Amino acid sequence: MNTVTRPRILVVGAGFAGVECVRRLERKLTPEEADVTLVTPFSYQLYLPLLPQVASGVLTPQSIAVSLRRSSKYRTRIIPGGAIGVDIKAKVCVIRTINDELVNEPYDYIVLSPGSITRTFDIPGLTDHAFGMKTLAEAAYIRDHVITQLDLADASDDPAEKASRLQFVVVGGGYAGTETAACLQRLTHAAVKRYPRIDPGLIKWHLIDIAPKLMPELGDKLGKSAQEILTRRGIEISLGVSIAKAGPEEVTFTDGRVVPTRTLIWTAGVVASPLIATLGAETVRGRLAVTSDMNLPGHDGVFALGDAGAVPDEAKGGDGAICPPTAQHAMRQGKVVADNVIATLRNQPLKPYVHKDLGLVVDLGGKDAVSKPLGIELRGFPAQVVARGYHWSALRTNVAKVRVATNWTLNALAGDDFVRTGFQARKPATLKDFEYTDSYLSPEQVRDRVEGTGTQEP
Repeated sequence: MNTVTRPRILVVGAGFAGVECVRRLERKLTPEEADVTLVTPFSYQLYLPLLPQVASGVLTPQSIAVSLRRSSKYRTRIIPGGAIGVDIKAKVCVIRTINDELVNEPYDYIVLSPGSITRTFDIPGLTDHAFGMKTLAEAAYIRDHVITQLDLADASDDPAEKASRLQFVVVGGGYAGTETAACLQRLTHAAVKRYPRIDPGLIKWHLIDIAPKLMPELGDKLGKSAQEILTRRGIEISLGVSIAKAGPEEVTFTDGRVVPTRTLIWTAGVVASPLIATLGAETVRGRLAVTSDMNLPGHDGVFALGDAGAVPDEAKGGDGAICPPTAQHAMRQGKVVADNVIATLRNQPLKPYVHKDLGLVVDLGGKDAVSKPLGIELRGFPAQVVARGYHWSALRTNVAKVRVATNWTLNALAGDDFVRTGFQARKPATLKDFEYTDSYLSPEQVRDRVEGTGTQEP
């Protein structure tokens, strides 16, 4: 007896792109048309742009982690785990579940939005001693770590130890690095008032970047304004400089300076998830080379977007430009790719993704911000209103909006209590411990597993 099965749509990743895609599929497809499955290690959507505010204690971790299981009306099956390989010929995705089992998940249509990982370089000691700012756990851990440095410096009578614990280095002059340095500097500036044995002058923040300008996407004027704000706060900014090597108690800059520090935060860009390399398909700077409708050429039913897909930027006239991997593009791409999956199911034409960037916002904490909505340059409090208004409106649920607004209000009125949880005090963790970059299979391992000729694991 032949059993007729519904088409299987597999969405990989619960970021901005993946969640927007899933929710639109649920709204537009009837339950009889297709089965929708979402693969994600965590059953929440993380609002990444606000991670620096979690690290600095302005927001609680739960306020920017929007649960995918909160509503009972959603019918998507969630597989708790991470996709570690895809065989696009056999139409099978290999998943490592959270209980560390490998399973083969067949599909008819796949949407690849696994996000990105922190871009690192072959710098001695970097992955062993640096922290990242890509996950909720990292942001919470960094907050604990920074407050711990103040506690340990307060308890120490060794001047050298105090110096290394009270200096902090952030690498990366983009949005993530600039906001991280700005928010955490405000945290230590406020917290040190509660430590009478610590000289506030000993606390030093360094923001460095190999680029000649801070946040060049903002333009010269706004970038300079942001730099002036941070410099006025006492953050030392070094451009045209990176890290030569990192150790447990000091880092060496490429200009020869040696800075004693126990805190190195690395935010120097991102690259597409290692999952993309397992497909063996053409890439553009690590992202899958897809068409403007986000389909992988030669493979009907394979779509990639967000950090995973090099989507042509049609709004710029098709001159070879690709959409930047921003939340703004990812959210809109998720809706378009859902429509294209449905169009493929129904044998209808696909539509290209076209969206003109609405602008940029950078929250520097307090009343400080620089923003460029629709090309209009703003500074100070007006820019802060725009920045927080944009982030608030982009949160997917009303519950998340209420939590974030409440956190902002409480922090503005009552300040911080500078509490550290100590949940990892005896287990130091660095960048390599949070992003699981060694979990992925090679294309050959994926093929062997799918064909049943091997079960190799990394």
